[in-house]
Amino acid sequence: MARANFENLRVYQLSEELADSVWDVITKWQNLARDTVGKQLVRSADSIGANISEGSRRGSAVDNRRFVRIARGSLYETKHWLRRAYRRKLLPAEQVDSLKALIEEVTKTLNGHLRSLDKRA
Repeated sequence: MARANFENLRVYQLSEELADSVWDVITKWQNLARDTVGKQLVRSADSIGANISEGSRRGSAVDNRRFVRIARGSLYETKHWLRRAYRRKLLPAEQVDSLKALIEEVTKTLNGHLRSLDKRA
């Protein structure tokens, strides 16, 4: 299958890496943690890439920028749920640090992508 344009974006690739890393962590949790914090964390992490991809195929640059901003909101929501998971002792500090490093890379790349879209407008 040929790759869609969004799949070539570094920010999309990083968002997939983050979502897959979150998934790998959550699937090992007990039912209560997985059904509460875990599902929210997975949904917010998955939503980052979903919004990047959806925005890339919208009819206008305005729509694309709007979806990238929604993706940024999902990224910040992911940060929130990661904090909740840590505070509830669902994640050790090392795992949080690893995910936080990936989140920071996604944040920088996503903000750069948004700036490049703003320049095209």
